[in-house]
Amino acid sequence: MKEKELERLTVLKEIENKIHKEEKIKYICGIDEAGRGPLAGPVVVASVIMPEDSMIEGVNDSKKVSEKKREKLFEQIKEEAISYGIGIIWQEEIDEINILEATKKALTKSLEEMKTKPELILVDALTKINTLGIPYRSVIKGDAKVYSISAASIIAKVTRDRIMREMDEIYPQYGFSKHKGYGTAKHMEAIREFGLCPIHRKTFTKNIKKNK
Repeated sequence: MKEKELERLTVLKEIENKIHKEEKIKYICGIDEAGRGPLAGPVVVASVIMPEDSMIEGVNDSKKVSEKKREKLFEQIKEEAISYGIGIIWQEEIDEINILEATKKALTKSLEEMKTKPELILVDALTKINTLGIPYRSVIKGDAKVYSISAASIIAKVTRDRIMREMDEIYPQYGFSKHKGYGTAKHMEAIREFGLCPIHRKTFTKNIKKNK
């Protein structure tokens, strides 16, 4: 590993290392989501506990990592993780309870999937969440500041991207494999041309009028 990358990862691990050392907490869980903003598909939340000495080269906020690199990191993180869980809430429920509540529900589901119970949760920005009684701390822009949250952001993003690529095979006219359901110009034009498909979020797309 190059010295610059080692330095970056060391900074990314500062918050967790301090908690390990000063608070004697072993199992710290990072949590992040993918898919709060798109017009289609689910919201996905990942919870990850990484070993204290974990230093996977390239782990970063998923938005700063290329799609090809994320796929590789996804496998490395899953292999090295002490435990991880993934929670998925689909568009019907997002429309029913709103995206914030759906994200919170997916978070709880992701924790329920974990085989090892965390002692402390570090979550990117969310508050007022059901963490099954586990103490949590909210870290603003945590996906760029905390190693395990960065790892969670990659698990969540790759999981969701794979779902949207599968959806692209079912509904090819919308281009889901390219934009993953986000509101790009091409996606909006496809909605105007073809109308909505079953995985579109009705509460997100109600103002997009179909071409006559």
